[in-house]
Formats: sequence, C-alpha cells, structure tokens
Amino acid sequence: IGENYFKCPQKLQRLFACATALLFLRVTSLRYSLPEELTTGAVVGNIAKDLGLESSVLIDRGFRIVSGSKDSLFHLSDNGVLHISRKIDREEVCDQTASCIINIKTVLENPLEVHYVTIEVLDVNDHSPTFPKNETHLEISESALSGARFQLQDARDPDSGLFSVQQYKLSQNDHFRLEIKDRGQDGKIPVLFLHKPLDREVARSHRLLLTAVDGGKPPKSGTMGIVINVLDVNDNMPVFTRESYTVELNENSPVGTTVIQVNATDKDEGLNGEVVYSFGDNVNNKLRKLFEIDTITGAITVKGLLDYEAKDRYEIDIKASDKGPVPLSTEKSVIIAVVDLNDNAPEIEVTSLSSAIPEDSKPGRTVALISVSDKDSGVNGKVICSIIDDVPFTLTPSLQENMFSIVTKSLLDREHKSKYEVTIIAKDAGEPALSVQKTISVTVSDVNDNNPEFSTNPYNFYVTENNVAGASLFSLNAFDYDEGDNAHISYKIPRSGAAHKTVTTFLNINSETGTIVALKSFDFETLKTFQFQVVATDSGTPSLSSNVTVNVFILDQNDNAPVILYPLSSNGSAEGVEEIPRNVNAGHLVTKVRAYDADIGYSGWLLFSLQEVTDHSLFGLDRYTGQIRTLRSFTETDEAEHKLVILVKDNGNVSLSATATVIVKLVEPKEAFAASDVKSAANDDEGNDVTFYLMITLGAVSVLFIISIIVLIAMQCSKSTDYSSKYLQETNYDGTLCHSIQYRSGDKLGAKYNKLHQAANDEGETTKRKLT
Repeated sequence: IGENYFKCPQKLQRLFACATALLFLRVTSLRYSLPEELTTGAVVGNIAKDLGLESSVLIDRGFRIVSGSKDSLFHLSDNGVLHISRKIDREEVCDQTASCIINIKTVLENPLEVHYVTIEVLDVNDHSPTFPKNETHLEISESALSGARFQLQDARDPDSGLFSVQQYKLSQNDHFRLEIKDRGQDGKIPVLFLHKPLDREVARSHRLLLTAVDGGKPPKSGTMGIVINVLDVNDNMPVFTRESYTVELNENSPVGTTVIQVNATDKDEGLNGEVVYSFGDNVNNKLRKLFEIDTITGAITVKGLLDYEAKDRYEIDIKASDKGPVPLSTEKSVIIAVVDLNDNAPEIEVTSLSSAIPEDSKPGRTVALISVSDKDSGVNGKVICSIIDDVPFTLTPSLQENMFSIVTKSLLDREHKSKYEVTIIAKDAGEPALSVQKTISVTVSDVNDNNPEFSTNPYNFYVTENNVAGASLFSLNAFDYDEGDNAHISYKIPRSGAAHKTVTTFLNINSETGTIVALKSFDFETLKTFQFQVVATDSGTPSLSSNVTVNVFILDQNDNAPVILYPLSSNGSAEGVEEIPRNVNAGHLVTKVRAYDADIGYSGWLLFSLQEVTDHSLFGLDRYTGQIRTLRSFTETDEAEHKLVILVKDNGNVSLSATATVIVKLVEPKEAFAASDVKSAANDDEGNDVTFYLMITLGAVSVLFIISIIVLIAMQCSKSTDYSSKYLQETNYDGTLCHSIQYRSGDKLGAKYNKLHQAANDEGETTKRKLT
C-alpha cells in the first residue's frame, strides 16, 4: 500500500486514476518497533540495508523522507539509517490508542521508488493514574437507605493496555464499599456502595481515600480524597438543657423584667436544628397577658402586673420547635413562684355606723363597727388599728379577728361640739410599713338639756309716753343652745297673781317673736315705771323654760303747757293788778309771776320773758325766777298805769307757753302805805300757811326717800341680779313748787322707789293746789 492509498479520496471517480499510477511505481514497506521515551538520536533501523540499497547511491538518487505531520520525529542519515529526532511520548503521539503506529514515506528518485516505513511505538509504563480532582465532595442524606450507590469519577492513565488503570481501592470504613463498573475500552468506573445508613448527628462528614492502580510492574497508582457530607434530615426533636425550670419572682416586677431563659438544642442542622420558642397550646390568654417569651432567645419576660394576692404560682408550658419542613417540637413546664411584697396598704371598711348618737349617751356606747383587711400575707398582712387626734372615742377589738368597735370614752355635749371627725389609722407590720386612714363623721344628736336663756336679765326698756295703742313697744330675745324643736322658743306673760293684774292687762306678747305690744297709751304723769315677767319655753319633751324681769320706764314728753299760778287765772286768762308807790327806788320788787309745768325734767323747766311792756326802761323781768323789778325811779312824767304781758315757756323740743298780764299802778305814797299794810297782813297770813305746808311736804318727801333707799338696798342684797338706778332730782323753787325728774339713758330705777316717789309727787301736787 503506497502513498497514493492514503491520499486517494474515497470517491469512486478518482479510484481508477490512483490504481493506474501504482502500476508504474516500485513500492516496498518496512516495519520497525521501538519503545517510547528513547533519547534523541537513537537508531530506529537501517532502511538502506533493509531495502538492499547501496549507501553510495543514496545521495545521488536523493534518498529522503517525504515531509509530513510526523516527519519531525525522525530523520535519515546519509547512510540510510533512520534516527529519532526528539524524544517520543507515545501518549502524546497516539493519544491512548491501542497500538501506536507512525507511518513515514521515503522516496528515491531516478528511478522513482517509494518505500513506506511503519514504526510502532511501544508503550512504557511511564504514567501514574490520576483523578480529575484531588478531592471530591459528595452530599448524601442521612435518610439514604442501605444499598444506595453513588458513581465516582474514574481515574485516567495515559498509558494503555496493561499499563492503564486496572483496579481501584477504597480506604477502610464502616459505611461504604467499593464496586467497579467495567466499560471495556472506556475503562473501569468506581461506584460507592452504601453498606450502613448514615447518621449526621453521629458524624457530620466522612473522609475516604480512593486509590487507582495500573498494571505496571511495579504498578503505579493515584489517589483522590472523597469527602462525604451527610445531609441532615429532621429526625431529632429539640431537647431542653434542664430537666425542670423553677424560678422565684417578686410581685409587681416591672414590665420587661427577665424571669428566666430556657434553652433547647437540636442535633439537626440548618433549619432542622434551628430552635424557636413559644408558649404551649394550653397556655391561656390570661397568662399570655402576664408573660411573653422571646422566640429566638427563649427569655421569658414580664408583660403585665403580677399580684401575689391574685395568684402566687404560675406554671407555664414552653414549646421548643425546629424549623424543619415538618417541624418537631417538645414542651417543658416552667414554674414561677411569686414572692409576696408589702405592696398593699390595709383597707378599712365601715360595716355599721350610727347616723347620730344622743349627747346623753353613756361612755362605752357603740358608735360604729369597722373591719380591716390587708391583701398581703404573713407579717405584711398583720394590721394594727388606732384612733388619732383627741376625740371622746376609742377602739375596742371584737371577738372576730380584724373587727373593731368605735365606742364613746367620755360624756358628750352637743352644745360644745355637735360633730366629730374620727380618723382611724390602720398600719401593717411589713417593712416598710404601709398605712391607711379613714375618717368617719359622728354626729351628736340633741337632747333637751338646756333652758332658754335671755340675752340680758333684767330687761330695761324706755318707752316714750303717748305711744300709739296696739303698736310694738320692744322685743325680747331668748336663745336655746339646743337645736330643732328643743330650741324652738315661745314667749308668754304670766298673768297669775294680783301684782300682775294691773300691769299685764294692757300688755300683749307675740309668742313667736317676743314682741311686746301695749294695748293703751302711757301717760308719764300718771305712770312712770312698771315691771312684769316674761317666760320663754322651748318645745322639747319635756319642755324647759326660764323667765326674765322686764322693767319699763316711761319717758316724759312735752305734752303739758305751763300753768300760771300767779296771777290767778280766770276765764282762761291770768291777769293781776299790782299797786306800788311812785317814789320807790330802782330794783324794787313789783311782783313775782308764778307758774307750774306738769312735765318733768328739761321739758318742765320754765323761762320767763316780757312779751309786751309799755315802757322798757321802767321794768325788768328775771327770766328764771319771774320776778318783776323796777329798773329806775319813777318820774312825774311816767304814766300812772303800766301793762306788762309775761310769756312763760317751757324747754321742750316743741316748747309750750302761757301768758300772764300784770297791771302796775303807780299811787301816791299815802295810798300805797295803806294798801301795803292790808296786803302785808294778807301776805303774812298766806306766807305763814305756805311755810307750814312747805315744811310738812318737804319732811314727808325726805322720809319717803330715805325709806325707798333702805328698801332698794334690801332688795339688792336679796337678789343675784344687779339692779342699778340713777335718779336725778332737780328742784327749782321759784315761788312755785316745781319738781323735775329726768330719766337718762342708762338710768335704772327700782319699781318700789318709783311708786314711793310717785306718791310723794302726788302729795306735792296736792300741797301746791292747797297753796294756790
């Protein structure tokens, strides 16, 4: 087979041409074999010798190797010997074919000869088996069953035949065996056989060593590490690190306080081993409001208000779950014991309370019942009660625990204090102690134990005479320290007894208001003072009463005009005639006008004045005494008769007056002496009578006054009430018996003295009339 065989295309149209050309060529073939890896220049064979060619003609005939892709591996020497141009690597040249054949073509020209040389490169075990990777990783689930097979990458050996990979070996282990799958020319493939199931929780990974061995002598080998990662299967439940959880927690712990932290572990990995925490399904909403759990850390914290008095122990189920596709969970109970703190102050409850307690209640009377309680326990719940402030009440314990009675400890007086604020303090024995106060109001009800009292005793009232009949004179006021009906006062004037008949018949009193009304008008000149009793009675049961003495003093009004005593009045006018000698000197007493006013005091004081006179230079009038005197001596030119009109006026606010007319006649001395003797005799007789009566009157008045003083002193000594009276008696005798009694504000006069003095005045009036 020549060169044209290899160059001819496969097409039939060119096959014939190629066959024709071969008929004219001399074609021979040589075959050599040599091992690979020979050094450069090594002899393959002597082609010239083997072809029977003379070495001398080789150069002339142009003996050469026809160039080709492989020509560079060999070269011909001049003597026709074939040499290796470079080191030959069979695996590089033949690429693991079963036999490595290199064909080269040599040519001789003139004549043309083509000689084919076949060179077989023999394999030498110069390569070790190698794996694509030094280490390979397999992921096998721990749920894989026994008998599972896992194909591995085979090892490659550039050598061929017996020098290629002949067997595999696996390092000793408990779970895997090695199987070989023979694919003929494609080599042998190692297969990993699962002999025993894996458990990731026992071993997360396994390391094996796979060895590939060729058939050389000695054999060469290559290794590859196999790392088997066991894939987790959620086949383990979370497990709590403690068998039980018990913790003590103070009540009233602030929100956010960590109670306890639970911890659970899961041997699985990834989501299968990631644990989350939650409350158990049986945990009610009430507990969920008090506590909460961190799903990541497992910390249980306070969420609401813990009260030992509400509950002192909690048992909470905690669930730990993994995050596997089908989560596995386990539960554990956490017991929380709440520790009592003294956080509750005592409470005071009034179970019974009297609305009012009479003021005459005896000591020891129950006012109220109270009960005390404390929600705390132990010493924190022990309570001590007491009453603060100084009140007439005390606490007494009852037979039942924590029950107390509030009772009176002294007598009560509503008039002193009608309402008490009783403050009870309850204090527990905790540390620090807590206390509470409660105030109850105790009302003291009234008992009719107080008589009505008048604002003053006796009453002194001053009433102006000539009052309007039926009009109110004055009012009395009594008060009662009691209240309600016990303090409702009615007034009356007792009318029993002869002493009151003359006075009380013309008086009336309003029983509700105490206003006194006079049924008639008073006349000072008739009645100057009187006395009566008023009784004030309350409406209590039984009723109480008290009386008061009322002294009434009548005040004089200027209701009486002056009465002329001399000259004598006749037919409503007073007129007199006086004769005097013409030769009298200045200052001669002509006459004296005498007058009387029934009013007393300032209103009864009289003043005299000349209202009309014929000659102002002749006569003068003393305004206080009423004496008429000459101012100068008479002259011949003076008229013989003079008319004097005298005005007598009292000192009232609205003064009243009267007039008297005196006719003065001037006579010669002889006539005057005769008239004077007659008049003197009459005057002597009259003067003697007047003097006698005046002495009797003054003596009687003085005796009566002394007796009145003695009686008043005796009355003062026999009475507890101080009666004081001031009397002002002013006597101005100016030829007329005139008494003036003035009652000033603040004067108090005894009734007995008034009657005696009135009798004296009456007697004096009688004497005056007699004198007149």
